Parts: sequence; structure tokens; C-alpha cells
Amino acid sequence: MKIWQTDFYRRPLKNEKGQTMWELIICDPTHSFIYEAKCPQSQANTDWLVSQLQLAAGGNLPDLIQVFRPQSLSLVTSAGEKLGIKVEGTRRTAALKEELITRASKYTNEDPVKLEKPPPQALPEDLWGEQWRFGTLKAGDVIEFVSDRPIPIRDTPESLYPINLGIASSVAVPGVVIYGGRRSMQLSRWLQEAKPVSLNYIPTDASKSGGLILEAGLVDRWVFITFEDTEFANAAQKYEDRKTASKGLHFLLVQPDDSEMTHTGFWLLKDE
Repeated sequence: MKIWQTDFYRRPLKNEKGQTMWELIICDPTHSFIYEAKCPQSQANTDWLVSQLQLAAGGNLPDLIQVFRPQSLSLVTSAGEKLGIKVEGTRRTAALKEELITRASKYTNEDPVKLEKPPPQALPEDLWGEQWRFGTLKAGDVIEFVSDRPIPIRDTPESLYPINLGIASSVAVPGVVIYGGRRSMQLSRWLQEAKPVSLNYIPTDASKSGGLILEAGLVDRWVFITFEDTEFANAAQKYEDRKTASKGLHFLLVQPDDSEMTHTGFWLLKDE
């Protein structure tokens, strides 16, 4: 599959007429292909973008375009529809973000990949699970765990395989296990739509309380779990320490109960 990562957004640049400039950057996940073009804001529309995508492709259009910036997504999606290209909103555009950071150092001190994020929202009450716990999987067992079980909903991109991240097989990959009971499938389907990215511990009190914030979609944030207990806070900090040791890799597992017989959803996660 041919994949492009694309950003089309205004930059702190002006042309000779004093017009704000928009810049199109396209690259592939391996940095082997890079294309750039600029236009004044008055020309920043779907038609201009379609023509540039055609020029960049040279007759060999990509199968998928990935976009991390919400403000770019609608324009790129419209252009993709005209060209028959699938467009995906995702935070996992490492090559593109590296390219943007390198370029931005030449004309601004601002972080070109930082996005404004809303405050975390409460998880809908009808999705709450019955119980939860922290867990671990040995890095060497992660892919086998998923492949050996009939898990109906899963998201395990190859880029997050422990071997592809250079994580030793003996390293403990931390995660959160949700026992959803009768709501297990409902919760998993909601998560599938929300597109989980990472699940982070946020302490609200240095001594005992805090919660787990689910980063999802492009900028969405959800209060996934809260607690006011020193034991949970200590376990959550250990979870974060293990994430550091596993290069940020962690997981979310949803299952009906603690019998370990049935699993409903599994996601590999990593901070972006």
C-alpha cells in the first residue's frame, strides 16, 4: 500500500504582496519521498490541493493519505474524494512531524505540530465497565497474545510491534484491563470509533488521587478512570514508569470478566 502523510496549513510566511502563505508538505513514512508547494491563502482550496496532489503523484496516486491536523483534514478529505484516495485522520504521522519540525526551525520558534486540545470530557455513563486493573504483557508475547485469540475488535499497527520499536522481548509492556460485563462489546465499539492513541496517568493530588486520561482521535481527550486511593495512585505511577521502560508502548484490553476466556477489544497504544 502506498501511503502519504500530508499537512496543508498556513505558515508564518508572507509573499511579496504581504499575503499569508499556506504550505503543502507531503512525505511517505520512510522519508524517501518529499513534496512541497506554497500558495497564498486566497488560493488555499480543494481545487489547488487536487492539482498539487496530481503533480506530486506523477500518475501514481497513493492508496491512503494520513493527516494529523484537524484544520487540514476537511480540505484533504475533499481533495481525496475527487481523486478517489482514502484519507485517514491519525496522530501517527511520525515522518511528517519530523519534517515539519526540521523546516519550522528555519522560520519560527513555534512548535509546528503542537495542537490545541480541549479539556478532557467525561466518558458516557452507559459505557462504564464493571471493574478494571493494571496489567502487563512481556514484549515478546504481545503479538502472540493477539494472534492466538479470537478478539473481534483490535488495533495493532505493525509500527507499534515491540520488535519494530526495538523493545527487548523480556521488557514488561504495561496496560489497562477493563472488565466490561454486558457492556464489553458496546465499550469496545465506542473505542473503535474514538480511535485510542494513549492512556496516561494524570495525578490530581500528590498523595493519593488521580485518573487515567484517554487520548483519542486527533485531539479528543476523555476521563477514562478516576480514583482517590493511595494504592491506585502508586500502581498508576508504576504503570507510567513501565511505559518509560517500554519506550511508551502500552495496551488497552476490554473483556467481559476476569475469567480470561473471552476478550472483546485490544489496542496497542503509544504516546504521540
